[in-house]
Parts: sequence; C-alpha cells; structure tokens
Amino acid sequence: MSEHTPPAQDFAATVSQLESLVERLESGDLSLEDALTAFEQGVRLTRDAQQRLDSAELKVRALSEDRDGRLAVAPFAATPDDNAHTNGDDSEETPPW
Repeated sequence: MSEHTPPAQDFAATVSQLESLVERLESGDLSLEDALTAFEQGVRLTRDAQQRLDSAELKVRALSEDRDGRLAVAPFAATPDDNAHTNGDDSEETPPW
C-alpha cells in the first residue's frame, strides 16, 4: 500500500469522513484488512483535523483587545514549534478539549 496524501479538504468534510469511517468500523462487517485500512485512514484524518484545530487556535490567540477594549488582530507568525506535533513527536500534552 502506498502512502497517498489526499488533497486538502475543509474541516467539516474531514469530520464527516471520520464519522463515516467510525460507522464502518463499528458495523463489524469489514474484513481485518479493510478494518486496518480504514483505521489508518482515520488516523491520518485525525492528525489533519488536529493540525487544523491547532492552527485555528493560534489564529484566535492572535486576537487581542486594544487599549479601548476593542478586538484587534495582532500580527501572527508561525514558529517551528507550532508544527511540533506533525513530526511524530507525540510527547506534547493533549489539549483539554
């Protein structure tokens, strides 16, 4: 089996695809090989969704209040540490949500 990277899709489509995979896995109708393939796809989709959530969180954190109490967008620059979870380092704490 080749490592295939699907084209980027929106977050809702990723979640929908994950839900479909879970239903298929929970049905118990898949062969072992098909279940493993579905599980691997689910892991990839979960990592993609987590990366999207992490990116969204960083953007939200970039929002701050100005001196007048109004919301203002602060400059945002990603750092190499922002993508630490994508290089296989799973030692990072899981967010509370």
